[in-house]
Amino acid sequence: MKAHTLETQTTITPEKALEILKEGNDRFVQNLKANRDLLAQVNDTRAGQWPFAVVLSCIDSRTSAELIFDQGLGDIFSVRIAGNFANQDILGSMEFGCNVAGSKLIVVLGHSKCGALKGGLDAAAIRGMGMENLTHLVDHFNPIIEEIITEGEERSSKNDDLLERLNVQNVKQTILDIRNQSTTLNQMEKDGKIKIVGANYNVETGVVSWL
Repeated sequence: MKAHTLETQTTITPEKALEILKEGNDRFVQNLKANRDLLAQVNDTRAGQWPFAVVLSCIDSRTSAELIFDQGLGDIFSVRIAGNFANQDILGSMEFGCNVAGSKLIVVLGHSKCGALKGGLDAAAIRGMGMENLTHLVDHFNPIIEEIITEGEERSSKNDDLLERLNVQNVKQTILDIRNQSTTLNQMEKDGKIKIVGANYNVETGVVSWL
């Protein structure tokens, strides 16, 4: 399997880009990697890159998008931050990926047992550790937690049901944030130039489910 070129990128539709990632995850789960010469791909991409998708995922060491979707060098832009949420810098990276570099798909990829979301649920304890930047990060999830938690429900990372609901809602909120905070990406999606979709990775099975 060769690296993408401007010609192959141009022929990929947003729907086809999504299909490619789905097929890649199927191969990953079945342990059937596509046959790639990565050193040849280094050579093929020396003059430029033509990725077909942007994947926003968590920094969790188990959630490498290139591995999960069985992609090679030059295939996807991989954007990573603990808790897979969007800020202005990440939105700028996505605008570059899609409006400048030609990618056709944005995937917001959450995952089960997310440590960042656990930190959000245990924010009071995190705050007591004195790590101001980590506290700032986990506080990002507080509005979502307050939205989905039920009266009397335990706010704790040990509450598996709440953690999984937070995982799904965080992906949905991130997609809304992308659309609401980037007029460029919002218009590209309306014009059919890109798709913005959500997904979740199961760290126990390797399976990506699509929202």
